Amino acid sequence: MAESLSRIDWVGRSCRLLRATAAEFLTTRPFEGLTIGTGIHLEPKTVALLTTLGLGGARLVCTGNLNSTQPETVEHLRAQGATVFATQTTDPAEHAASLDAVLAEQPDLLLDNGGDLFARVAAGLRYPRLRGGTEETTSGRARLLPLREALAMPVLVINDSPIKQFAENRHAVGQSLFESYLRFTNRSTQGKRVTVFGYGACGKGTAACFRNGFAAVSVVDIDPVAALEAHLDGFATPLRDQAIRSADILVTVTGHPGVLTAADLPLLRDGAILMNGGHFPTEIDAGGLRAGAVEVERYEAEGIETLRLADGRRVHLLGGGHMANLAGPRPLGNTVESMDLGFTLQARCLERVAKGGAGAGAESCVVPVPADIDAAVASAYLDLAR
Repeated sequence: MAESLSRIDWVGRSCRLLRATAAEFLTTRPFEGLTIGTGIHLEPKTVALLTTLGLGGARLVCTGNLNSTQPETVEHLRAQGATVFATQTTDPAEHAASLDAVLAEQPDLLLDNGGDLFARVAAGLRYPRLRGGTEETTSGRARLLPLREALAMPVLVINDSPIKQFAENRHAVGQSLFESYLRFTNRSTQGKRVTVFGYGACGKGTAACFRNGFAAVSVVDIDPVAALEAHLDGFATPLRDQAIRSADILVTVTGHPGVLTAADLPLLRDGAILMNGGHFPTEIDAGGLRAGAVEVERYEAEGIETLRLADGRRVHLLGGGHMANLAGPRPLGNTVESMDLGFTLQARCLERVAKGGAGAGAESCVVPVPADIDAAVASAYLDLAR
């Protein structure tokens, strides 16, 4: 008789590198007696990471991020014995209460995403047993860099690993945002004019994937060096207003707030589609755009809002401006293989902080992944792929 399995099972069995790491951790138990507090998207791939940490001896105290918590993931983690303070919420106050609940457990290590947990530590919620931890994102690194003096503990930034830059940010984010546009809209990309805001690793992948989907792609970046790179990579680099006026699809992947606001409404074409790929739901000022509309139509099941403007134009917002690949119908996020790599970096960096090894002292506050960890993870992945 066939066994009925879940997407969590499919993802867990597909994360070959994490499974190999978990088998090692069963013997080495690097987190024995330690509590790890997490503030990261709670979706099936995260289960594979947290299971690995649990097999290494960790007690897990978890919450998620705004709008990305998947209830079946919460149920699965609780059944495994993790303590989870999380709901599928878009309410910042409710999310803040979950973060406070995690810190009230006084975990020894923090696995952060967007700097939510470490920012609270820096603001006065520090406690003696906290050793440090990891931060996942560009947005979190930008948030935590000014807080280094207040933190004064090892915080290893996974996003600054070259592996994460090319495997997840360039390849997987680009692919998943392209896929998310198709999933939300069921519309084509062929012949569409797409403007991508930001030409970091995520922007490069996004621009490339839409171009591979036969779209005409423009890039906007406030850094002239990044804009020049986009130009030399063959993308159009018009001035910002022109790039907005011409676009059928606008995608933000900058890591900064206020990229598209109500002030841009006069520039948007009738039927323009707006989507965000950055961590925080602030790159597109969804509230300001709604306030500038005379009517908001909602396609609830599809996660699409249509903003009708006073002159009759309609502008479509996907996922409420939240990270599109983890919003809307069937939010799959980045590919399994990319997260297998990135989450193995997470596991190894937390192991390093737990043991107090090289590159994980107090001076290593908001710094990249140690080079020897990058090399070891890359070698292990290649060994499995050969």
